[in-house]
Amino acid sequence: MSPPNSMDIVVPVDQAEGTKFSLRSWLKPVGARVARDEAIAEVETDKVTMEIVAPTDGVISAQLVQKGAELQPGMKIGELGDSAVAPKAAPAPAPVAAKAAAPKIDMQSARNLRLSPLVRRLLAQNNVRAEDVRGTGRDGRITPADVLAHGTGRPTAPVAAASPAPAPRRTQGGSTMIPHTSMRRAIADHMARSVTIAPHVTAVFECDYSAVIADRKKYKAKGGLVPTFTAYFVAACVQAIQLVPKVNSRWHDDAIEVFDDINIGVGVSLGDGGLIVPVIHKAQDLSLIGIAQRLEDLTAKARNNQLTAADTSGGTFTISNHGVSGSLVASPIIINQPQSAILGVGKMEKRVVVRELNGSDAIVIAPMAFVSLTIDHRVLDGHQTNAFLTKWVEVMETWK
Repeated sequence: MSPPNSMDIVVPVDQAEGTKFSLRSWLKPVGARVARDEAIAEVETDKVTMEIVAPTDGVISAQLVQKGAELQPGMKIGELGDSAVAPKAAPAPAPVAAKAAAPKIDMQSARNLRLSPLVRRLLAQNNVRAEDVRGTGRDGRITPADVLAHGTGRPTAPVAAASPAPAPRRTQGGSTMIPHTSMRRAIADHMARSVTIAPHVTAVFECDYSAVIADRKKYKAKGGLVPTFTAYFVAACVQAIQLVPKVNSRWHDDAIEVFDDINIGVGVSLGDGGLIVPVIHKAQDLSLIGIAQRLEDLTAKARNNQLTAADTSGGTFTISNHGVSGSLVASPIIINQPQSAILGVGKMEKRVVVRELNGSDAIVIAPMAFVSLTIDHRVLDGHQTNAFLTKWVEVMETWK
């Protein structure tokens, strides 16, 4: 039982349903005095790395979980008391050998680091470059304490003891075992769960990009922001969902929940780091340029590891633009649970097609792409799927 003058440290509950959490690290040791809203722990999900902050001024009196432990929203992970509360030792992992100070980080490494929002703020506030700071976190990662210590010239005080991340290892059979990251494990669980609970069905259409390409040329001629193709995809999804609202829904055992707001997630590849899906909230209220601006902002934040939990929460529909890496068709694209459908857009390429010109068939070259909709067949049927894709293609091919 917690002492009367203590406060629980809990995992935030305002996260997307189904997201799994794991404790990435404690940023402060037991006994450390902290100020309200000061970062005290980092939690990693399949989408973002986020910080847990102190709910009030006080002293960390207990750490109840170790690094790497699986968490749930609302779960108690520690206690915060005042100086009168005797600190309670956290469950200690097995002792490990002292780790030598990480070498100075060069410019290229600094660009590749996953810096937390707090670390970025401290770097900016102290006018310090990331490449000048010695990181003592996992894999040389910079912690808030590293930034503060850099300004004083003092060595960084160690945070809660934890074993380093397992390194890839060679097997006797001539292969390499690469341990899973928390994000990769969470993505795998999420995908496996989706195909287990939802019967996936995929329909594929073709789309001519000629009208959209012509429209983008107008923006280029004007100067300023030029909408990406993905911005057009989102705008077309809004109109198609307004025609077939059940695409923007969720299955419950006793009902289908159809959402008023169209919150469209767009998959952004992080290379070997996995896939993240930032969300354009209330896309139905945005113009094409408004969508383009949100996309530009979210994509930049995703690739700089600056997304917040709010940026990746609340999605009701998802677009997978797998064509950016050369794929023509992908099927089935796994539905992002608990949503009911996901749009897949393949690579655009010039193809020979037949068109009717002046009442006669003609062979022309057009910029074409395959587009698919994978549905949860519990929620949607074939005619609804095809109605959505028909409308989506119509919007794209007659863009005004």
